[in-house]
Amino acid sequence: MVSATAACTAGSVLAGARSSKPPNIILVMADDLGWKELGCYGQKKIRTPHLDQMAAEGMRFTQFHTGAPVCGPARCNLMTGRHGGHACIRNNGEIKANQYELNGATIYGGQTPLPPEETTIAEVLKAKGYKTGCFGKWGLGAAGTTGDPLKKGFDHFYGYNCQRHAHNLYPKYLDRDGKPEFLDGNTRGVTGEKYAPQLIADKMLEFVRKEHDKPFFVYYPTVIPHLALQAPQEEIEAYLGEWEETPYTGRAYQPHPTPRACYAAMIAFMDKQMGRLFALLKELGIDENTIVIFTSDNGVTHLKQVDYEFFDSVGELRGLKGSVYEGGVREPFIVRWPGHVPAGSVSSHIGAHYDMPTTLAQIAGAEVSPDTDGISILPELLGQGARQKKHEFIFWDFAGYGGQIAVRMGDWKGVKRNVKKNPEAPLELYNLKDDPSEKTNVAVQHPEIVAKVEAIILRERDKPVNTKFQFGKYRN
Repeated sequence: MVSATAACTAGSVLAGARSSKPPNIILVMADDLGWKELGCYGQKKIRTPHLDQMAAEGMRFTQFHTGAPVCGPARCNLMTGRHGGHACIRNNGEIKANQYELNGATIYGGQTPLPPEETTIAEVLKAKGYKTGCFGKWGLGAAGTTGDPLKKGFDHFYGYNCQRHAHNLYPKYLDRDGKPEFLDGNTRGVTGEKYAPQLIADKMLEFVRKEHDKPFFVYYPTVIPHLALQAPQEEIEAYLGEWEETPYTGRAYQPHPTPRACYAAMIAFMDKQMGRLFALLKELGIDENTIVIFTSDNGVTHLKQVDYEFFDSVGELRGLKGSVYEGGVREPFIVRWPGHVPAGSVSSHIGAHYDMPTTLAQIAGAEVSPDTDGISILPELLGQGARQKKHEFIFWDFAGYGGQIAVRMGDWKGVKRNVKKNPEAPLELYNLKDDPSEKTNVAVQHPEIVAKVEAIILRERDKPVNTKFQFGKYRN
């Protein structure tokens, strides 16, 4: 997170950039959003005017990355500031043993929980006096476990605790502060009476309105546009007839007669919630004292009901969700803070989600443990690029999809695949400046770069943490 020295220098970096109240912080993370699925990143078919305006009024990054190419470990990296080689969670892991039935609904057991000794950025900000709320998909430990969001720094939680539960957007219940809130009219079918992303967005905005007179931290990990393909009909109708459609009738998630229109509608719906958020900040008079960050947990899904080729979701990049190639890990990253972050700016700074705890702690003037893999990007955000520290490397150690490791050093990118079966898998090497699509492996031509990458891998890979936790039950 941030060292004592960094905390001491926060005041000088933010000189003239503070009000009498510490800045509010809103961290928004989309779910499976592709690198080019926003207009400001080159999307031509899906309309995202509010996020495009956010980029026009703030800073858009072109070289920012998630810490892992799937949900659980990506969220762990973001919350704890540790890269995959040091993280306690390195793959998705569902705890099915803790599922049970209540009022005709399956109460899901959640994922591998964060251990008690792991500190999140929410805990740091809460200790600094921030009111904290998480609204959306958590995926780092069910209620009653050591990873319960209410034990990890959040005053309130509303949404999906379990990732599998979030595979339907008309669920039978949502989690509200550790207990199920049942949703009348929903059967976990194709449609229902209550669209969960709408309920979650509403609760997020209610929190902002209620807590706006004190510093607050909102973490809004929306479940959109992760499958299933589900959106309110009026949103889908805005795209009906624009393109030819092939109905999706498969068994993976819910079927849909117009998958392209629905997928576009889901992203457009998410964009509208961002518009509601910015309107509320202005209404409450806290717009200039609130920093809003928007990103995604990983790349677009590889499942065929999302037509990523039609939408050009990753452009020239190689790889999709589950891959440590750039298409799976390079993410949209937009920061807006009126009067502080230069409007209309574009940054090529190479960063990662595990920079967020250090950055947000510095913004809040907090002092936390220096045991982190992240660096603060606050100088870059304030237009002080000459003062910005650079990463020696960005590191991925992902246990899923056969086991993958990757290292990015400037324009060089080293990748190892299938390391579960072959721990000595050969290193692929790419020069992203000359070969952004990672098509040409140049490892043979650059043995000195390969040796540097291999040395980083050897140094940075810890053994996975043996997380111990206690299961808890929901109580009425």
